Amino acid sequence: MDTEARITQRGSSSSEPGDGPEGERPRSAFSRSALRGLTVRRAALIGVACTAFLLLFSQYVVQPFLIPSHSMEPTLKVGDRVLVNKLAYRFGDRPERGDVVVFDGTGSFVRERPDGDALGEALRGAGAALGLAEPAETDFVKRVVGVGGDDVVCCDAGGRIKVNGVPVEEDYLFPGDTASRVPFRVVVPLGTLFVMGDHRSQSRDSRDHLGEPGGGMVPVEKVIGRADWIGWPATRWGAPGTGAGHG
Repeated sequence: MDTEARITQRGSSSSEPGDGPEGERPRSAFSRSALRGLTVRRAALIGVACTAFLLLFSQYVVQPFLIPSHSMEPTLKVGDRVLVNKLAYRFGDRPERGDVVVFDGTGSFVRERPDGDALGEALRGAGAALGLAEPAETDFVKRVVGVGGDDVVCCDAGGRIKVNGVPVEEDYLFPGDTASRVPFRVVVPLGTLFVMGDHRSQSRDSRDHLGEPGGGMVPVEKVIGRADWIGWPATRWGAPGTGAGHG
């Protein structure tokens, strides 16, 4: 009688949860779940930190810039991502003739920055800073043709632009384009730049804003940086050539 009671008691106690392999399964499942949660949180933190670093790097050192138009062909094509060197002119150097620059055209190419949704503009700005979205409507990329004090004339008998009386051999122009279909002569004010696109027939540049407020002259302080490298697509890796020479 007592033996049967002990056997029954022993048998019932062995099936209690928490004892044996079956009882350990909930603990193992909880550990795996906690580990997965920790891994996801760590990955999210790493992602946020990397994004913040890239945004800061883009803001102060090098910014990817998505080419949105045909105005700089064949040097830069639609969809190219160029790396804009923001330190190029920060320590005393000035933009030079032949440099390809990215600049804020507010006041020179556009009268004022258009109003928009603040959140949308912030998200778009972050995307543009990473080269994932088109730049702001006020940002442009062009080639420096004249710097402060230059006398820029189009054109001589050979159809070439002359800077300070010297013809410029512009071998970077889009095939079939002329230096300019519209004749002009301008003395570039000190502290500003006269800029043009390499695809002259497809470019709205300093020529188109002569006579307007700002006169199409880009203040040097509005230059964001110099386009030093084509970073994408990989088949176009390399520095945009200056290709300019005086004849």
